[in-house]
Amino acid sequence: MKKKLLSALLLSTALLAVGCGSDAEDEGSVDEEGCEHLQKGPAVNVTAAASGQGPSVSNNHTRYDIALVDVAGGKGGTVSFAVAEATDYVLFTSAPVPVKVTNGSGAPVEFEESTNSSALCSDIQGRHVVPLKVGTHTLTFGPSTLSSVSLVIEESGAHDHAHE
Repeated sequence: MKKKLLSALLLSTALLAVGCGSDAEDEGSVDEEGCEHLQKGPAVNVTAAASGQGPSVSNNHTRYDIALVDVAGGKGGTVSFAVAEATDYVLFTSAPVPVKVTNGSGAPVEFEESTNSSALCSDIQGRHVVPLKVGTHTLTFGPSTLSSVSLVIEESGAHDHAHE
């Protein structure tokens, strides 16, 4: 009787965890992915533009090591991100540098979530979830006292890909 009761309790707990845990699992998965690429790359060096769209970055499982340039108030700059699929994206940064996103018309895009940490990875010093539509967006960094920041962009939610 005790074994059946324990089995029933464990099964119901497992079902409850599966039913309620999918968002946390997706968040954990995307944070693990972002952390892995912040730590291991592959890496591409780019220099931010002082204004305009700047050099292109992508959500191609790559760490972009962005050299920040002189802007009003310190270091900063822009890069461009061409969105092929309208969905939520997570912008991971290696430092708590201010980030703003604008659409192709120059209108600001509001973050759904924004924090300077991840419970899963201390290398994540910026984690910004932003809903983006198809088109080219501008990511603006700074002003900051830092001369560079690393950026990884992931689609929000779990996904599979072959690691290089």
